[in-house]
Amino acid sequence: MSHPTATTGPPALADLHGRSPWSVLPPLCLGFFMIMLDTTIVNIAVPTLVRELDASIAAVGWVNSAYLLSFAVLLLVTGRLGDRFGPRPVFIVGLVVFTVTSVACGLADSIGLLIAARAVQGVGAALMTPQTMSMITRVFPPAKRGAAMGVWGAVAGVATITGPVLGGLLVETAGWEYIFFINVPVGLVALWFAFRNLPVLATHARTFDLVGVALSVVGMFLLVFGLQEGDAYAWGAIVGPVTVWMIIVAGALVLAAFVWWQHRIGDEALLPLRLFHVRNFSLSNVAGFAVTFAMTGIFFPFTIYLQLVLGLSPLRAALVGAGGSLVSGFVAPVAGRLSDRVPAKWVVATGFAILVVVVTWLVAVIEPEASVWHLVWPMTLFGVGTGLLFSPLAAAATAGLDQRTAGAGAGAFNTTRQIGGVVGSAAVVAMLTSRLSATIPAAAADAAGSLPAAARQPFLDGLAKVDASQFSGGSGATFPVPPGVPAQLAEQVRSAALQAVHSGFATAVGQTLLLTAAVLVVGLVAALAMNAIRPHAHVVPLEAPSREPVTS
Repeated sequence: MSHPTATTGPPALADLHGRSPWSVLPPLCLGFFMIMLDTTIVNIAVPTLVRELDASIAAVGWVNSAYLLSFAVLLLVTGRLGDRFGPRPVFIVGLVVFTVTSVACGLADSIGLLIAARAVQGVGAALMTPQTMSMITRVFPPAKRGAAMGVWGAVAGVATITGPVLGGLLVETAGWEYIFFINVPVGLVALWFAFRNLPVLATHARTFDLVGVALSVVGMFLLVFGLQEGDAYAWGAIVGPVTVWMIIVAGALVLAAFVWWQHRIGDEALLPLRLFHVRNFSLSNVAGFAVTFAMTGIFFPFTIYLQLVLGLSPLRAALVGAGGSLVSGFVAPVAGRLSDRVPAKWVVATGFAILVVVVTWLVAVIEPEASVWHLVWPMTLFGVGTGLLFSPLAAAATAGLDQRTAGAGAGAFNTTRQIGGVVGSAAVVAMLTSRLSATIPAAAADAAGSLPAAARQPFLDGLAKVDASQFSGGSGATFPVPPGVPAQLAEQVRSAALQAVHSGFATAVGQTLLLTAAVLVVGLVAALAMNAIRPHAHVVPLEAPSREPVTS
């Protein structure tokens, strides 16, 4: 096998020895499919993991948190590893790590082992993700790059629908272990394609920014940990005097030091800041942050509403959004080809505009006794919006970058997207919790008006002491009737309590979705502010001279 040749300038498109560039997509898309699948498939198994591994809900929450934390923290570093050593070997190492740790996850017999395996699995995901975008950028000519990104983006839609539905089927039939074992055959097929089809690309000979690596990993870990786990610690103390906000501020300060260091060493940096001199790259990062914020901001409160208020099972709740995910899988390739014909900004802006309409529509129809079909239609349109976003946005982010830094650009873009999801999760949980503390008491006060005067205050006092999620929706639990309420009024009190919880939840979810709509408007503005670069235009490489790297 030939070895990559070091180069000091931006390399030309890869020599595939007569093969079509489309031949690189099977391993890249299969790897990306597993990554996206494992961000959603575990959620459906949470109650089963609590029961079978004898763990708390907080501990099981770390099964996802550990994966997402290691994934997000390492993306900047792994993107640059692809530039230094080539996308092919870095992708293959990540694929091996991901597949092996999937086996380890399935064999774990304790919650601690499962969390540890998931953390290492996140490392594998981080190694693969930037290489998928970088490889597409370096292999496909501009005239076909949008279509290739469209196929890549369609994988996200297919994985989104497959995760919850497949997870529900596997948990109910084969067992929770198989939500991880399912990765093994997919990973083996992807490895075969990777060794067979992925080309050895030229690398850029440079020193590796070890100081930047240390600063980025520490800063990202502190920031992401604080945002991701803040709600678990009630945004207060973690250990002794150390608080969540101290962790977040420390992370922000370390990242500020990272930016200063990147500026100081110029083009030898882990993240060359000249990437952000490209207007569309900078705005694509803002838009990427907004879209992943919105994905979390929509699905988290909406799933709670479907299960706790409408009483749907996890599988039926997943199917409400299945049509939209399926539509996204069909729209994404079309959007990719469209961005080869018209400036990507218009495709991206249309996607954001549709999502703003969808969220506004959901706010209008979410109510305690809403028809499921009234929710299916906006969620189907949601699939159109996301399908128009993923691939054109990725194409817009990388279009103006020279190929020497394709990995760094892909790493930065994917890091921003992951941070958007983390910030979205933290912000939406905080918003929903805050609104519930106001909407349920308000709904309870309204419901109390239908009760006899003697039962009103005991009803309000009793409802204030109960975890509403324990008896809402289809859980089967009932509101414990407070002392002093006559037996003949018990059923009326229970009915009023359920009415109050359903109404309060629905109102809080609607108000929380408004936050998501605001962030989507920011994404829309960022898209409209992009330059309308003509498809296939020759972008001048970023060859501006930089200062000599500082030796340390």
